[in-house]
Amino acid sequence: MSFLSAFDICGSGLTAQRMRLDIASENITNMETTRTEAGGPYRRKMVVLEEIQENSFRSQFAKALNGGISKGPSAGVRVAEIREDQRDFIPVYNPEHPDAGEDGYVLMPNVDLVKETVDGMSATRSYEANLTMFNAIKLMAQKALEIGK
Repeated sequence: MSFLSAFDICGSGLTAQRMRLDIASENITNMETTRTEAGGPYRRKMVVLEEIQENSFRSQFAKALNGGISKGPSAGVRVAEIREDQRDFIPVYNPEHPDAGEDGYVLMPNVDLVKETVDGMSATRSYEANLTMFNAIKLMAQKALEIGK
């Protein structure tokens, strides 16, 4: 892994964590949405992340020597998919709501404010950690250039 590929790794982490924060924000925004284009209440979304393996000649050669097992470093993270949470909707008794059934219950989205807040805070902290690492790598590169003066 080259020195500068660390920037790519940090950048992929920043992008992935921003997506997590965007989805948490979308979930909170739609906590009260009882009508969607699909015809029912809003369904909570979740971000699934996956590791990106380094795909250089060196990493592929090392993988071939190890019998197909990659022992090299990863090259970051990416969003594999955005999945809908399949948990049941939350029935709330409110007979005056326009979407209430004959029994007076309205199906509300399966979004938990506390969970979304914690997910948002976690994404923010991970984003900050990636940004700190990015700045540390940048500082190391600057110091390395100063050595040559």
